[in-house]
Amino acid sequence: MNKLVHIILALLLPPVAVFLKSGLGKDLIINIVLCLIFYVPGILHAIWLITKK
Repeated sequence: MNKLVHIILALLLPPVAVFLKSGLGKDLIINIVLCLIFYVPGILHAIWLITKK
C-alpha cells in the first residue's frame, strides 16, 4: 500500500515523492530540474526511483 501511495504522489507531485523516498540530495535536485524543464521526465524519474528497490 505504501508503494501505491508513493506512485500516486509521484504522478501528482514528483519532487514531493522523491523527497519522501530519498530525502534531500542529488535525486531531489535532478527531479526538480526535470520537472522544471518538462513535467513528464520528472514523473518518470520519480516512478523509477520509487520502484527500483
